Amino acid sequence: MSILNLRQVRRSVASLTAVAALTVFAGTTFAAEDYNPKMSPGAKRVQLQDDAFKADPDYAHDPYDIDAQLAIYGGKSEVVAPRPLFELGRKQYVPGQLPEPSDVFGELNPTNFAVQAFGDWRTAVAFNDFGDNELAQIATRLNIDIDMKITSTERLHAFIRPIDNGKDFTRCELAGNDKNDGCEAEFNLNLETLFFEGDAANILSGITGEYYKTDRPFTFGFVPLFFQNGLWMDDAIFGGAVSFPAINSPVLDITNMDFTLFYGFNDVNNAAIRDLSGGVADHSVQAYGAHAFIEAREGYLEIGYGILDADRGKIGDQDLHSLGISWSSRYKNIFSYSLRSFISRQAREDGGRDLGNGMAFLLETSWMTPKPYTLIPYANFFFGLNRPQPLANAEGLLVNTGINFETDGLTGFPFLDDTAADTFGGAVGIQYLFNLDQQLVLEAATVQQYGEQANISGDQYALGVRWQLPVSKAWIIRADAMYGFRGGGDDDIGGVRFEVRRKF
Repeated sequence: MSILNLRQVRRSVASLTAVAALTVFAGTTFAAEDYNPKMSPGAKRVQLQDDAFKADPDYAHDPYDIDAQLAIYGGKSEVVAPRPLFELGRKQYVPGQLPEPSDVFGELNPTNFAVQAFGDWRTAVAFNDFGDNELAQIATRLNIDIDMKITSTERLHAFIRPIDNGKDFTRCELAGNDKNDGCEAEFNLNLETLFFEGDAANILSGITGEYYKTDRPFTFGFVPLFFQNGLWMDDAIFGGAVSFPAINSPVLDITNMDFTLFYGFNDVNNAAIRDLSGGVADHSVQAYGAHAFIEAREGYLEIGYGILDADRGKIGDQDLHSLGISWSSRYKNIFSYSLRSFISRQAREDGGRDLGNGMAFLLETSWMTPKPYTLIPYANFFFGLNRPQPLANAEGLLVNTGINFETDGLTGFPFLDDTAADTFGGAVGIQYLFNLDQQLVLEAATVQQYGEQANISGDQYALGVRWQLPVSKAWIIRADAMYGFRGGGDDDIGGVRFEVRRKF
């Protein structure tokens, strides 16, 4: 018997089974006119209209075409993604019947317990010229996220980097005037983050058995906070946060607004607050703040205000106030843009030097082309007055201005001054994504000194290039090169690097 005949037999059997079941169902227990389902007061039953339905399609004479079936979904097929390093309990994105959840936290807050470990392993070889020294090395870094899912809204999350210690990575230094002999293994089992996050409304629903109309997400522990694209705040702090999401106002044309309150009592990083040895006083600072994300008038407004309260008994009066405001939108079909302003105020009364008193203005733009998804020119500009500081961020305010302002977090790849202290400048470049299967970025950037608070001796210029290729769903290769021209008597800088990344 042919495959087509087998398919016809199966359809006939299925149809006869369904008719028999409906006959028994209608003839023994229920008739359609006797069935009165529960419905809301605003709904009503209507009479069945047979002419409202077309006859079922007949495929008896059509051969089965697998390509035509895939074409229904745009020619898409299954994507075999890399699996997590470790999985326990319910697995992520797997086919088949899902297990029944447990009601241990209440019927309205069911749980499917699962623990997963995922992340990536980066290895790079680089030759970097920092001006005053040179170094060729191979360095490696392992990032592991550990996620314990408790319910759909509650989880416990941790992040570790076991083979590096701060800015010291497991490496082999090959050449250079400042190299160490041989290889250095760095091990570190300290937690980079460890926090609980959940929704108070869902937790109460599980306890009381009643639904609540509002969401109230919260988190506490060693928590990473990320606001305004990471420029105003990108730091893991000991503390917590609570959000008031999904607020709207037709009168003010606010489609959606999220409001977050946060507090940190330890491990708050700001370059303007120093300990007695001159390092960043991250263990002697508390942070209080609020941040709002508002979607309105075809744009996105972000406003954040925070206070860093220094422990005066340990490091003196170094309190800092910080305000960040960002607006992102699109001008017709010509370009998209983000306007950002950061203002920090630090008025020390202990006789020390103010390191966080200033403001910065950033303009980020990306322009439309005939290939709007793959060919993207961009032009980003900045202006800094005195010494502006973010609220809490280990990177500089200009880290997103261009590829010439960011390092690689692995080999110490050189970059231009990213503080915006008494400087102005920007980056102009183009990004090409080919057929969405690789990336090429070409960029020119500059930092111009104009004031006494600048961290540089003279104007800086740089040319940079980046190329990335996903070899598979798990493997990515990347290459970078830059050369920086520095005035004021400083030596030029430059670097080339090649990286292999394995995702899991």
